Amino acid sequence: MIDKEIIKMWRSGLNKYKLVEIYRSRYNHRIRIIRSEMPNRHAGRYISSYEALAVVEKAILKYLENQRK
Repeated sequence: MIDKEIIKMWRSGLNKYKLVEIYRSRYNHRIRIIRSEMPNRHAGRYISSYEALAVVEKAILKYLENQRK
């Protein structure tokens, strides 16, 4: 999920905590797929809700700062 998708969903009315759950589940699902292959079984790391919150808040703040200019 890229910043543009986060902003689009946020502007459509979702609050940041719902975005965190969506972001975390999508990210962890991609990691699960990568780890399903034997050579990559130790690759990547799952993220917590707290780490996902940092990513979502950073994207929203960056968007708001750009809007202000």
